[in-house]
Amino acid sequence: MIKLFRVDHRLLHGQVAVSWYGAVGADCILIANDDVPKDPIRKASIKMAKPSGSKLVMQSIDRSIESLNSGITDKYHLMIIVESINDAYRIISKMNNKPKVLNLGGTKETSETKILAPSVNTSSKDEKQLKELIEQGVKVEVQQVSTSSIKVVKETDLSAE
Repeated sequence: MIKLFRVDHRLLHGQVAVSWYGAVGADCILIANDDVPKDPIRKASIKMAKPSGSKLVMQSIDRSIESLNSGITDKYHLMIIVESINDAYRIISKMNNKPKVLNLGGTKETSETKILAPSVNTSSKDEKQLKELIEQGVKVEVQQVSTSSIKVVKETDLSAE
């Protein structure tokens, strides 16, 4: 069961480990990212941020999709963390059982992005993908920590066509 599906360019860090993990009642964290499983330094830093007693899995996007669709993750209260809106879109688009909510926690600012909300920057591609997810029934929310207010992203907030 998916308890939280979060986009955070920092992946697993103190804010996520302290605020979100306990608040959503997760017992397993899935880091879905194509680079982390091949990068020993990033893997080590993510392992250090892992809440004690939690299960931590780091897999590529494609392997994560396979795991989610196979049913192997069904026994867990799962917190899925991805680095970008594109990664979330890639996974959710191919999931048999889509999450009800996508949480946007933080995305990188680039010369091609605009500010959607504090700490959340979106490109036109991101906005198009978010619109598609909303059309598929996924509620998109911006919330930094579990105790902060929620901003629900509406299609009218997104300028992509």
